[in-house]
Amino acid sequence: SVRVAGAGLDERGAATPAAVPLPGGGRLLVFAYGATTSGVPREWAATPGRGGIAVLQELSARSAQRVARHVLTFKRAGDLIVVSVHWGGNWGYVVPGEQRDFARALIDAGAADVVHGHSSHHAKGIEVYGGRLVLYGCGDFINDYEGISGHERYRSDLSLAYFPTLDATTGALADLTIAPYRIRRFRLEEVVHADAQWLKAMLDREGRPFGTTADLTPRRRLVLRWQ
Repeated sequence: SVRVAGAGLDERGAATPAAVPLPGGGRLLVFAYGATTSGVPREWAATPGRGGIAVLQELSARSAQRVARHVLTFKRAGDLIVVSVHWGGNWGYVVPGEQRDFARALIDAGAADVVHGHSSHHAKGIEVYGGRLVLYGCGDFINDYEGISGHERYRSDLSLAYFPTLDATTGALADLTIAPYRIRRFRLEEVVHADAQWLKAMLDREGRPFGTTADLTPRRRLVLRWQ
């Protein structure tokens, strides 16, 4: 069956995480939210009597505390937590301070082992904070934007698949390997070396404020390095 997070027949259903069993008895819990900063309308929010999605009206300290408290009501020993948030604009590499503060507040509260941020149609810089992975913009995987002009410098035709390895006991990031692809005619193709080099340069440049860089392997895979 397909597990669902972030949407439901009512407010409770939208706020309930998708749970995937892990070896050893723990679970991977995935919570998902749509922030109004990404253009998600407030009226899409699920209510006690109406279906919809889990909407974040703001990315404030109070909102982060509320999400953290909710997550921790589900968390048990051995669980790993992913908080997935659709936030921010479609284009641009700047990471708004409210996103950074929101992600860090969840990690500080013990309410996220991975913050999976998305909305931008291209990948952005990556942070490892408190040993936890923060993707501020993971980019698109497959979309119908091929042929739309005006933002070519962001290379939205390049798609990244993220393969993090977490410490099963602590939730800390042990390794992140990234497989790059090119989107073409609704299919994913292997990238050429020049595209992989472009992605490495972008991750190095945009990860600099967060102390992250990427190594490029002979198989055109990217391996994250952090301080």
